[in-house]
Amino acid sequence: MSLYLLFDVGNTRLKWAAVESTQNTADRNKKLWAYSGSISSKSLQIPELREELSLYISNTLPKPDAIGFCCVAGDAAIDNLQSLFSQWKDVRWQQLRGDSIYEGMRTLYQEPSKLGADRWAALIGARALSSVNTLIINAGTASTIDLLGGNGIHYGGWILPGLSLMQESLQNNTAQLPSVERQVNTLSALGFGITTNEAIIGGCDAAQIGAILHALHLAKEINHPVERIWLDGGNAKILANEMKKFSHLANLPIEPIEGLVLRGLWAWLLQNL
Repeated sequence: MSLYLLFDVGNTRLKWAAVESTQNTADRNKKLWAYSGSISSKSLQIPELREELSLYISNTLPKPDAIGFCCVAGDAAIDNLQSLFSQWKDVRWQQLRGDSIYEGMRTLYQEPSKLGADRWAALIGARALSSVNTLIINAGTASTIDLLGGNGIHYGGWILPGLSLMQESLQNNTAQLPSVERQVNTLSALGFGITTNEAIIGGCDAAQIGAILHALHLAKEINHPVERIWLDGGNAKILANEMKKFSHLANLPIEPIEGLVLRGLWAWLLQNL
């Protein structure tokens, strides 16, 4: 039995997980990631925190047979990541990039090398889970929306500010709009806000959901109507709950799923061992 260690280095969070060769990339069991964790990506910049992370992971799991990673946080973050685990110097590191080849899939991006590695990993992860026309949404610091055909072709997508960035932009660039807090009784994107807090949260939700609905319309126009939506990222559950309130989406499988990028890394790594 082999063990694979996976890292997803984002702009905000560094996530990791370990999986065994006996496990299946299509397994959606919540206990799939027996060894996993997440910290601030900025931790990689601090030697003491890197050492702490290295010791924690190496003491938690056995020496892996391979390490796969993707990174959108810059070259310095990659160097710092690969400086971990000096005791595992003989373990091979494999980096997934936006132009990495994955059998059965290709992108229509004009310059695949400029496709975000996390987006490509999430697309591969979605492909490992289903083979129908799919919309993949990563609702993190930025929100990305990508269309993957059942034929394995990535038709492109969009990048827009995430919910927090939208809200912070209003706070930082206006004189009188305050910081906001999402509360249980805050109106959804389906209703107009009657307080400033509701107006900001509802407006940002509506912008995100409007982009998703427009993507569904465009997918239908190019004869690849979406049959499933996967959502990952910190705001995935918020968007999923709001979208399910639209009656014409009631029959469309809309599912938040954690670790879609890690799952894609795993599937890609298996093809490259």
